[in-house]
Amino acid sequence: MLAAVRSAALVGIDAYDVIVEVDAAQGLPQWTIVGLAANAVKESRERVGAALVNSGFKVPSKRITINLAPADVRKEGTAFDLPIAIGILVATGQLGADSVAKRMFVGELGLDGALRTMRGALSIARHALRAGVVTLVLPAANVAEAARVSALELSAPATLSELARELRGGVLTRAFQSSESSPLSGDATDFADVVGQQAAKRALEVAAAGGHNVLLVGPPGAGKTMLARRMPTILPALSEEEALEVIAIHSVAGVLERSRVNEGTRPFRAPHHSISSAGLIGGGSLPRPGEVSLAHHGVLFLDEMLEFPRHVLDGLRQPMEDAKVVIARASQSVTFPARFTLIGASNPCPCGRAADPLGACSCSAVDVERYNARISGPLADRIDMHVTVGAVALRDLSGAANGDSSPRIRSRVELARATQRKRFARKPGVTCNAYAMGRWLDANTPIHAEARTLLQTAAERLSLSARGYHRVLKVARTIADLEDVTEVAPPHIAEALRYRPRSGAAPVIVGTPAGAIDE
Repeated sequence: MLAAVRSAALVGIDAYDVIVEVDAAQGLPQWTIVGLAANAVKESRERVGAALVNSGFKVPSKRITINLAPADVRKEGTAFDLPIAIGILVATGQLGADSVAKRMFVGELGLDGALRTMRGALSIARHALRAGVVTLVLPAANVAEAARVSALELSAPATLSELARELRGGVLTRAFQSSESSPLSGDATDFADVVGQQAAKRALEVAAAGGHNVLLVGPPGAGKTMLARRMPTILPALSEEEALEVIAIHSVAGVLERSRVNEGTRPFRAPHHSISSAGLIGGGSLPRPGEVSLAHHGVLFLDEMLEFPRHVLDGLRQPMEDAKVVIARASQSVTFPARFTLIGASNPCPCGRAADPLGACSCSAVDVERYNARISGPLADRIDMHVTVGAVALRDLSGAANGDSSPRIRSRVELARATQRKRFARKPGVTCNAYAMGRWLDANTPIHAEARTLLQTAAERLSLSARGYHRVLKVARTIADLEDVTEVAPPHIAEALRYRPRSGAAPVIVGTPAGAIDE
C-alpha cells in the first residue's frame, strides 16, 4: 500500500514542500530512505521504529521504502520523523488516507513517541499558509513562534498515539497561542547610568536614528562596551514584519529563546574575537546563518575589533553593503538576510594608552601603524562614524549620572525614524538613511549652499572616496532629522565630518575625555 504525507524542509530561512511517500510491500523486512537524506534523516528509522512500538502500534514485517520528494534536493534535520511515522501508519492501514488530507506534519519523535522541538517552525508555518494547508501539526514547543502566522490552524499533540487517536476521530485539537507582541520588558541597562561621555552618547543616538555603523576608539576601561551594550535600549521596537524575519533566522539557527519570542526587542550579538569566518558570516557544508544574520535588524558588536583576524573582518564588507549573505555550494546557493548596525570597539594602540592622559603609551609609531592597519581601508570606509570614548576620569566616578535616559533618547530616535520612513516610502527595503543609495539621497536632499560648499571642500582635503562623501551626507541628513528640519545646514555637515577619518588613515580621535562608571 502506498501513502503520501505532506511535510516541509528549509533552504536558508525559506521553506518548501516535501512529500513523504511510504510504500509497504511484501519482501524481506527492511527500511530504505531515499531522496538525498542526510545522516540525521536516515537515523529516523531507529527513532520512528521505537516510537511506533512504544506507542502501541504494529510495525509489520514488510519491505518499507520511504521517498522524500523532490528527490534531487538534499534533506537534513529531524523534523521528518513525524511525517514518516504517519506515512507508515497510513501505508499499513492503521490510519485512513483521508485523515492526512490538507494537513502538514513536522516534528522530531522521541523513542517514547513524544513530539520534540524542531528548527524553522515559523518559516514552515508561513510556507504552509501560502501553500493552502489547512492544519499544521507540530510539537507544542514550537507553537509560540508558529502562531505568529495567525491565519493558520495549528495542532500540537503531545505524543504520536494522541495524534493518531485524533486523526481517527477526524478532529484535531487546535493549539492556541497569542501572537500579539508583548510590551517591551524592562531593561536593567540604561544610558542614564553613564557618567559623562556626552560626545559618545550623542554619536550613538545619531547612529541609532539613521542605522549608521560606528567604531568606538578609546583606552581600556573607558566604557566602550558599556555604551555599546546600551545601544539596543534606544533603538525602536521591531515592526511585525521585522520580528517575523528575526524569529525565522534564530529558529533556523536553533538559538531562538522561547521566552523572548513575543518581545519586540532587537537582537544584540557580541561574538568573541576568536570566531571563524564561517561563524561570523555563515557557512558550513549545510549552510547555517552566521552572527551577521543573527544580528539582522539589530546590533552586531565586535569588542576588541582589531583583535579579529583581518580576513574575518574583511568578510563583513559584502554584508554591510548588500544587507545579505549569499553562501554558494556545489549543490545549492543559500541567501541569509544581514541588515545590522555594526558597533566596533578598539584600543588606539597595542598597549591601549595612546589616548589616555593618565598613562604613558609605550608603543612606537610603527607598532601603532601596524595595529591600526588590521582594519582594511575598504572596511573602515564603510564605517560611517569613528568616535572616541575618552579615558575614565576617576574624580568623576563618584558623581551622579547625567544625561538623558534610554526611553527619552529612544523617543527622539523614533521620531527621526518616522521621518525617514516617509522619505523612503517609495523605496522598497529602505527604512533609514544608512540604507539609502548615496546618489539618490544626494539628489533628493535639500542642502544649504554653504553646507554643500563645506562638504565638497572637506571631501577634497580629507581625500574622501565617493562612498565616504555619501556617508558623510547620510550622517548629516540623520542629524538634521533628529532636529526635525528639512534642510541640511553647515552645522550638520560639520558634525558629520568630525566622525569621518582621513582616507586610508587610522581612526581619528575626536571628542573630549569624560568619565564612565563600570557595570
